[in-house]
Amino acid sequence: MLRSLMLSTALLLITLLATSETVAEDYSAYSFETYDAPSGQLLYRKLLPTDFDPNKKYPLVVFLHGAGERGASNQKQLTHGGELFLDKRESFPAIVVFPQIPEQEYWASIDADRSKKPYTFEFPYRGKDAVEPTAAMTRLLSFLDHLQDEAYVDNSRIYIGGLSMGGMGTLEILARRPNMFAAAFAICGGADPALANVYREELPLWFFHGAKDDIVEYKYSRQLADAMSKRGQQVKYTLYPEANHNSWDPALAEPDLLSWLFAQQLGTD
Repeated sequence: MLRSLMLSTALLLITLLATSETVAEDYSAYSFETYDAPSGQLLYRKLLPTDFDPNKKYPLVVFLHGAGERGASNQKQLTHGGELFLDKRESFPAIVVFPQIPEQEYWASIDADRSKKPYTFEFPYRGKDAVEPTAAMTRLLSFLDHLQDEAYVDNSRIYIGGLSMGGMGTLEILARRPNMFAAAFAICGGADPALANVYREELPLWFFHGAKDDIVEYKYSRQLADAMSKRGQQVKYTLYPEANHNSWDPALAEPDLLSWLFAQQLGTD
């Protein structure tokens, strides 16, 4: 009995180690990178197409993580979304980057104190003054300007998306760089509805949210989506009736998400 139990335990440990090594090997396809912005260093992971040719041009996808994936590991930001782009690497060859910001930082300019609901989205204006980007947003903007200059990046097909805090960052950066992105998606995020007036008129944007979200209520994305719809903009909105804050699970599993995203392209005129 004891020998059998020890053998079973050993087999379980071997299985767990093999699984761990497989996951690590999978994510090792994302190279460890750093970008030295004028305002500080930005950690990021980068995935290249399988048969990457620097003489060709590829779409660029930027994915912004949520608050739970902040840190200095340059690893946690792949928790949500990393597997998706790895699995679809052959079907949708692209440059995919996952930047990571330190604990306590935020992509977007918001009052993120959960004890003070509702959230206050300070961008684009705080009172009568224009709102400067956060430290994280400042580094991200510099990073994106750098990526846009890379010869192998197709500037007509740059996309951005994110979840929760990253969804908020996505919605803000679309206003700070209105002519950079061909399309975007925001999962359980939110922003000031006034941004609809700042966005590029033909910007395709897909919102996802959970109806039972008790961290970032769905109204925060719904209000902006409604404002965009009233202006006749290309907005899509998906509400999951039973999902809480983890609406990234069904959103990233949407069968048409990547085909929709990569079909968008900026005009060449």
